[in-house]
Amino acid sequence: MIAHELINHMIPPLKLTDDSAKAITWMEELRVKELPVIHEDSFKGLISEDIIFTSNELSSKVGDFLLSGQSCFVYEDKHLYDVMKVSTDNDSQVVAVLDKGDKYIGVITIQDALIAFAQSAAVQSQGGILVLSMKKIDYSMAELARLIEADDVKILSSSIQSDLLDPEKIKLTLKLNTIDVTRTAATLERFNYKIIATFEESLGNDVNQERLDILFKYLDI
Repeated sequence: MIAHELINHMIPPLKLTDDSAKAITWMEELRVKELPVIHEDSFKGLISEDIIFTSNELSSKVGDFLLSGQSCFVYEDKHLYDVMKVSTDNDSQVVAVLDKGDKYIGVITIQDALIAFAQSAAVQSQGGILVLSMKKIDYSMAELARLIEADDVKILSSSIQSDLLDPEKIKLTLKLNTIDVTRTAATLERFNYKIIATFEESLGNDVNQERLDILFKYLDI
């Protein structure tokens, strides 16, 4: 899914000339803690509850504050994964969307992005999940696919996260088209790959959702 399909049209942008009291009112009504700020269709950054309350200036204009998240945006043709990465990099719950001419066209909430991710074919497709830890220099999807497909298993999707404890390592999450990942895990371990977590889905939707929630918490998305 691409960015322009994820825009939440219920969340309007603030202008630099809007007052901070209006910003707080909108945040309360929309149940968000941040809102995008624009000036003549140009994205200027984000303003949050924390920024306003820390200053204790509810009568100030939005443009009077030091805005955050000036780089918290994606272009409209970017993938869902890019949206989630930008959100994580900026520690923000909203991501602005711009067109090719850098014109602001809307905003995506990370909640909407996660719902779209959870509803994607790769997630909805029945199968198990493996999480591997490895050095960046050792990462080769072609080699992993060769080993996994040798067991008549396919990779439905993959994602990579940096290892916060070791900058030279990554955590690689693989969604497979088989429920039982035991054999695949054993194959990879024989070739010295380190498996740090497995999630084997059952046929129950409640169990699938519970394990998906656990995965989100584990990946700290």
